[in-house]
Amino acid sequence: MNEIKSKLNRYFKILEGKELARFQICKKIECEKDSNLIKQHKEKIKEFYELLNDEKVKKLNNANYSFLDLKIDIAKKILKKCVFCEWKCKVNRYKNFGICKVGKDMLISSEFLHYGEEYFFVPSHTIFFMGCNFKCQFCQNYSISQWLEKGIKINEKELAASIEIKNSKNVNFVGGEPTPYLYHILKTLKHVNKNVPVIWNSNFYCSKITMQLLIGVVDVYLPDFKYGNDECALKYSKVKNYFKIVARNHLLAAKDAEIVVRHLILPNHVECCSKKVLDWIAKNIKDKAIVNIMDQYYPCYLAFKYPEINRRITIEEFEEVLNYAKSLGLTFIY
Repeated sequence: MNEIKSKLNRYFKILEGKELARFQICKKIECEKDSNLIKQHKEKIKEFYELLNDEKVKKLNNANYSFLDLKIDIAKKILKKCVFCEWKCKVNRYKNFGICKVGKDMLISSEFLHYGEEYFFVPSHTIFFMGCNFKCQFCQNYSISQWLEKGIKINEKELAASIEIKNSKNVNFVGGEPTPYLYHILKTLKHVNKNVPVIWNSNFYCSKITMQLLIGVVDVYLPDFKYGNDECALKYSKVKNYFKIVARNHLLAAKDAEIVVRHLILPNHVECCSKKVLDWIAKNIKDKAIVNIMDQYYPCYLAFKYPEINRRITIEEFEEVLNYAKSLGLTFIY
């Protein structure tokens, strides 16, 4: 538990009221509305980090046009030529749909206090967004990710009001996938006055610009690291260049904030995926990351089409992955 608290030090301090959630700090940084937005954003990142652990930040008033407002304006422009994820569809989301099938509206499946997340996040105000940029053949939330549901339309002020009243430890943006809704999420946080940690619960197929916009917004990254190679990712989630993109984003996240990496063990994928993912974590972000080794895979959605994953994992597979994590000296839970 001491290791967990050490690696989630700032998260726990926010819960204790000793620190401000990052998006609340963003609201205090003054920006210029009519300047080069991207250039100014890069400059203001440095100012954000300087304020992050400065006691005086709590005494500052909110800016008229803040770092968060700047992020919202950048995200609004991206929405017209969408590159929030690495598919980089470049569609005008006000008129069309990307690969994720998300348009201009914010659509959720549900939002509630979740008691099934990692123990240090419970109760977590979990918001399930509709749609996904992956097509995982074994998706347990396929009715959400693959649009078997229509979704519930909600605006930013309504969602912010719900965040305000929930008695939760955090607000947890998930799906489906939250990435296509980055503009709406940033706009929602503008209306949230509550000092609540933000969790970004994602498949991490985000673009570089999305990762930049998340700086100063996310307190704890909660990414999936599913596959240890591109071949398995293409076969089971229908995405290209998976490992390079997701590894890059894990590095960026670990550099920016606290991080808990989820890895779901797939049957017959201990060597090609589980061990490869754990090796990468041990080599690159071991000192920062907590790893959640997950055993709850069950064949769902289209998994029956793939005999090698059409079963639960065995006790032997689970124990082999746990023992491997121990041998690497990782901080992990299960």
